[in-house]
Amino acid sequence: MAIGDAAELTRASKPDVYHSLKAKIHRKLIERLDFTSFDLIEKDILSREISRIVETLIEDEKIPLSAKEKDNLIVDILHETFGLGPIEPLLYDPDISDILVNRYNQIYIEKFGKLQKVDLSFRDDNHLLQIIDRIVSKIGRRVDESSPYVDARLPDGSRVNAIIPPLALDGPVLSIRRFGVDPLKMLDIIAFGTLTQNMAKVLEGCVKCRLNILISGGTGTGKTTLLNILSEFVPNTERIITIEDSAELQLKQEHVVRLETRPPNIEGKGEVTQRDLVRNTLRMRPDRIIVGEVRGGEALDMLQAMNTGHDGSLSTIHANTARDALARLETMVLMAGMDLPERAIKEQIASALNVVVHLSRMSDGTRKIVQISEITGMEGSTIVMQDIFRYERRGIGPDGRVIGEFQPTGVRPWFMEKFKVSGIELPPHIFERTQP
Repeated sequence: MAIGDAAELTRASKPDVYHSLKAKIHRKLIERLDFTSFDLIEKDILSREISRIVETLIEDEKIPLSAKEKDNLIVDILHETFGLGPIEPLLYDPDISDILVNRYNQIYIEKFGKLQKVDLSFRDDNHLLQIIDRIVSKIGRRVDESSPYVDARLPDGSRVNAIIPPLALDGPVLSIRRFGVDPLKMLDIIAFGTLTQNMAKVLEGCVKCRLNILISGGTGTGKTTLLNILSEFVPNTERIITIEDSAELQLKQEHVVRLETRPPNIEGKGEVTQRDLVRNTLRMRPDRIIVGEVRGGEALDMLQAMNTGHDGSLSTIHANTARDALARLETMVLMAGMDLPERAIKEQIASALNVVVHLSRMSDGTRKIVQISEITGMEGSTIVMQDIFRYERRGIGPDGRVIGEFQPTGVRPWFMEKFKVSGIELPPHIFERTQP
């Protein structure tokens, strides 16, 4: 069924009648069901049984509906009972990357990098609040006036953020950052034009020879997606520990330990931060530490881990350029409360990090790796960084598409010696600049 089919009756001349009928039948269904036995019943059998009950309840209401309207109503009520209500059908479209509910009656999606409004609506603010509560309660979190915003996740790993009044002035706001059921692989993003095969070979080598990599970029540029893809190159023989605010990484290796932060309880106690988890991780004999996103004082502990034998670590950071990523990292180290001199912080960063990969989302919605940069050390009080690959933008085509090309800078990176020691061979011409 297409996304809009279930909302067809809503868009017709009687949306209020439809919503009230759906709410009434849903209430009656809840009264009749024994939810404690659901775990023992197969999903297909359960859906058929509930569809039969709903059909009986519709007939009891004696409201004339066409066969299509009746089918749509049954689907909507199933979504209302087990899913995310009116936005549940959007989760089945693999091309939708973001679902953004600004108000109960204003829903946008991002598809192929472009935002568009969809003709779907919740019943009212309370209806949207019920769906938000259903999402966050499944992972042991809560959202109410005392804790009016929350990060959560869906079963498929999609990232969820909700913020409610009094902080959200126009009613509850729900933002879902999608992750596909089948995570993207390196060949997929090469096909999408995010990077070239030569860049992919270099990044694969960086992971395999245990370089410390920081992935930077703005919101929605694909940092977590790239982190997932690069993690595939970590050997199965290594013990990986992931640390996230809201678990969304989808690692395929067998030996993975996943850790997630915990917000404070209703009394303001019991909080577990990323910094707490990073420090605990060092006692867990990790081969690789992957921090989903570094955003605070854990930056200091992460850098110290990289500098004390935990090579091959990966993380992401929000920044506008690769150079800005290092500046933000300095600020985050200061957030740890340590009164360190600026030069000492920069030396920690220069010693710990090997490669910064910077992503950008173009005006046409495409995502590109615009810089792969190597950190080579310090000169005075400045961290020295040299670009290995760069995306050179030429302009905008008549179809609105960004015109540009990936180019090696002609610099042979210092980490090639580590590649050689690790038995990773790359053809020398990979780093030779070509004429446009």
